Amino acid sequence: MKQLTRSFVGWIYNGPDGHLLPRLVADYLLVNIAALVILAAPVAVAIVSGMHGRAVTLMTLGLDYYTRAFLPLSCLFPVAFLLNGSYRHHSPWSGPRKLLASARGAIVGVLIFALVDRMIARKDSNWSPDFVQLSLAIVIAVATARLFKDALLKRFSIQRRGAAKHRTVLVVGGAGYIGSILVRKLLARGYHVRVLDRLVYGDGAIRDVLNHPNMELNVADCRNMQAVIAAVKGADAIIHLAAIVGDPACDLDHTTALEINYASTRMLIEVAKGHGVQRLVFASSCSVYGATEKHMDETCETVPLSLYGKTKLDSEEALLHARDEAFHPVIARLATVFGNSPRPRFDLVVNLLTAKAHSEGVITIYNGEQWRPFIHVDDVARGFVTLLEAPLQSVSGEIFNLGDTRLNFRLSDVATRIREHFPNTTITRVDNSYRRNYRVSFDKIRTRIAFQCTMTLDDGILELKQAFNSGAITEYTNELYSNQKYLQSRGTPTARTPMDAEVMAAFASQGGRELHRIVHV
Repeated sequence: MKQLTRSFVGWIYNGPDGHLLPRLVADYLLVNIAALVILAAPVAVAIVSGMHGRAVTLMTLGLDYYTRAFLPLSCLFPVAFLLNGSYRHHSPWSGPRKLLASARGAIVGVLIFALVDRMIARKDSNWSPDFVQLSLAIVIAVATARLFKDALLKRFSIQRRGAAKHRTVLVVGGAGYIGSILVRKLLARGYHVRVLDRLVYGDGAIRDVLNHPNMELNVADCRNMQAVIAAVKGADAIIHLAAIVGDPACDLDHTTALEINYASTRMLIEVAKGHGVQRLVFASSCSVYGATEKHMDETCETVPLSLYGKTKLDSEEALLHARDEAFHPVIARLATVFGNSPRPRFDLVVNLLTAKAHSEGVITIYNGEQWRPFIHVDDVARGFVTLLEAPLQSVSGEIFNLGDTRLNFRLSDVATRIREHFPNTTITRVDNSYRRNYRVSFDKIRTRIAFQCTMTLDDGILELKQAFNSGAITEYTNELYSNQKYLQSRGTPTARTPMDAEVMAAFASQGGRELHRIVHV
């Protein structure tokens, strides 16, 4: 009972996002200040009008009502705000939306207050406030305080608890297409960022941030246990992006794909747990759903059709199996990514078709009625930050489709959007037997942690067009921009030592059922 009481008190003080008790008290005081203003207003009017006797009467009745009824019942307002979600750190409310949210909470609070007041507190009262005026005053007081607080945080660059300055985050695979953007976002939020990356594709994508005081680069293979231990030591959280990405790239070398995409994840789990790392956010893929006519959510059956999808799904299962009171994995199943990055990729459908439209004026769409979910690479990085900072009880051991339901498109729709920006493009449509149709629901991540995409398909097409026109990207066919072409040309990154290979084989064999499913593709 003592421990339960301590836990409850700790939650009340810290809340899901920190400092809940001070925020509850602040709103309690704001509500009471607003009520005193409403009580004082008719008194002031009476004094100005010369009706001093009426002013005294109003003041007496008002103070009596305030001390006897309003003051004790005003604790209902913070409760209403709490139920309204006003204390969620990761709420998307800002500006006008914050005003509307505050208004909703205030109105709900006034309605509850009025009901309780009528039933309990006012049976013998000859006076009550104007509840419309009271609602308006509370809305103004609470919303103004929140907007002022946000302005101060922005003006003085004060870090919220979720992004505590110098908190260390390890990004495994931080020099790639997604990682190079994610690293910049984490640095901008005050994190100490440690990157573990073999730099298979070079360091060009993160070279300009290597001298940042909060940036640390460990050039090493994620399959080397000593390197992983050194990178994990002292980290508060891990974001795991490292992988041989894409079906064609994985098919070049099944052993390497299995080691990097699956066995290294199992090793990272053990090292992270051994060093007390609480949160590990893992980059999975919506490709685990395979081909289906259903609108897939996180509860739907997974039937991956490729080695890449299988390694992702089995890594998910290993992570979820490892979850306990001290280790909290979070899984993000990414939609099909598009958009420009410090390390561009043109082996992704939107990027490739945009490049072909710009350079050749002809694009070919295979099985154009197939559906795909899409997400801009910047939104992917922002999604990882959101999952990193979300309240632990909202994300621990959870799988989230990372994307936005509004970005489910047919491939023919993608081609049409591209032609709107490259009007002279010719679209060729081809049907064949390879069909992998799937749409995905992203309601869970939207409702659970208030994540929605900010970048549209058109935004990604336009930024690539601008990159081509400005000369920032010239030869989209450069092998560096394609995982499969680059690895086919340079060779897949095999384990550097026999010991690394043996360690990977050991972690892969521990998978039992998972390994059997992976190797029998």
